[in-house]
Amino acid sequence: MQEKRNIRVIEWADLDKRKFYSLGVFMMLSVRATVYPFTLIRTRLQVQRGRSQYRGTADAFIKILQREGVLGLYRGFAVNALTLVSGQFYITTYELVRDQASRLGADNTLKSVAGGGVASLVAQSITVPIDVVSQHLMMQGQAGEGGGRFKVQDHPKRGLNAHAAQVGTNPTEGKRGRPSFGQARDIVRQIRQVDGMRGFYRGYLASLLTYIPSSAVWWPFYHLYAAL
Repeated sequence: MQEKRNIRVIEWADLDKRKFYSLGVFMMLSVRATVYPFTLIRTRLQVQRGRSQYRGTADAFIKILQREGVLGLYRGFAVNALTLVSGQFYITTYELVRDQASRLGADNTLKSVAGGGVASLVAQSITVPIDVVSQHLMMQGQAGEGGGRFKVQDHPKRGLNAHAAQVGTNPTEGKRGRPSFGQARDIVRQIRQVDGMRGFYRGYLASLLTYIPSSAVWWPFYHLYAAL
């Protein structure tokens, strides 16, 4: 005889919020740090012209290590890690929407569709601008035209004061004193000057059309499976 499963659906009120927000971020950060070099390589391979920079994944990995060192594989990581915040907003929004819908007497399927759709809308509104900046940072350090539309300029010391005044950094900081967030300020400034605020939301509509339907469909099936 087949044993009937008893899978409990964890609702917002059941969560240990302290563990959820602390352990959840730590685990996701660990996973992100592990796969980030391959995310960077994928991004560079997708935007290069033909084989102008790399012949493939292995070639890109070796060349980046040789030319830019281990840190080259983590360009933009500190900025990209901010997208972890969107993950917390995603699940929080999902659970809160489900909780509010429960008070209206909505069935579980409707709650899951609404929660998944709204959660993706909120998450992508946070994720897309961060991704735009981090992807530009990923492209830095390449020779020729491989550096992308916007470049972080490493000014010599004699011209550093003028540059620092322009981007709002400490004029005593040299090339090694400008970490990812200092470079990110350069990219943010250039995007704003060239494209305006719309430049931070390139691909936003495509992201919404991708993630909102998938999220709105996935959650009802999850709860349907748990109820079988």
